[in-house]
Amino acid sequence: MSQINSKITEEIRSKVKALLSAEEIAAFVGFIDGTLPMTARPFTARSPEDADRLVFNSFCVVNPAVYLPPLLKSLEPPRRPTDPLPEGPLPKVGILATGCWSRNISIQLQENQIARERVVVLGTGCRGMVDMRKVGSIIDGREIEKAYELDDRISVSGKGFSEEILLEDVLRDNCLTCICPNPVIMDHRVGGQVPDRRVDNRFPFVDEIESKSLDKRWEWFQNEISSCIRCYACRNVCPLCYCPTCFVDDSRPQWVGKSLDPADTSIFHILRAFHCAGRCTNCGSCETVCPMGINMRVLTSKLTKDVIDLYGTEAGVDSDAPLPLTTYSETDRQDFMV
Repeated sequence: MSQINSKITEEIRSKVKALLSAEEIAAFVGFIDGTLPMTARPFTARSPEDADRLVFNSFCVVNPAVYLPPLLKSLEPPRRPTDPLPEGPLPKVGILATGCWSRNISIQLQENQIARERVVVLGTGCRGMVDMRKVGSIIDGREIEKAYELDDRISVSGKGFSEEILLEDVLRDNCLTCICPNPVIMDHRVGGQVPDRRVDNRFPFVDEIESKSLDKRWEWFQNEISSCIRCYACRNVCPLCYCPTCFVDDSRPQWVGKSLDPADTSIFHILRAFHCAGRCTNCGSCETVCPMGINMRVLTSKLTKDVIDLYGTEAGVDSDAPLPLTTYSETDRQDFMV
């Protein structure tokens, strides 16, 4: 295992065990080893013994912030939506947070989905997470039976092959353009500070699509989503999707059909992206879990780029900054009204 991440893992286990033993938190959201090579799965530790299973490595690709609001609510006494919160302190939850994960926690705080006093954040710098599809292309799709993480490489092996791959060559695209690898919200630090990545252009693929004609853009979009099976994995894994009833499930009125008709699929992806405008932290979870490999992050990246250009703000970086699409300022550009 990587010496860097091995040290972070030990610090996480030690701190979480202390927090759970002292009953400062009721649960902790982190990761444990997955059942397949190069995988780590989200895990909720509820006892000091559970803390010994926690890990941190370059395979922790799902944003754990998605579990935070429902976990906090599950620890509250049963009540109706109109009932006030019970008096007295409520149980706290701990969570592991890298740069983009902590920015999602910041958004959840801004949108009143969680209370800051109920969350204990263990912050760690992130050097980037591995894209299994990139690894698969390098080894020509051969089955990986064993995988080890080194500090700057990934060692993979299977029947008849063994290779070491540079970590930089298989990082996820969103990690390659990340400018915020360190947590923006943190109660306890584990591991050291990670140097900011120098990125000349954070939106190269967006620029490529924007350079096309309108017809070519639409053709690209239709081709990209043509394989969508409407499994909603992208929605379910997103830390920003916590509407009581999603627009795709609403029947009064029915905003979008349930079929695989191109019109229904297009509306789903377009509206899902717009719901993330000014809120998406580019964590990449949606693309990671998509079974069809759809490059849907281009849509949210386009909107992120527009929000930066129009409002000069980055989602979740400053928890005190107003949300750009729910705040009016006299200095806002009004080009769309002219």
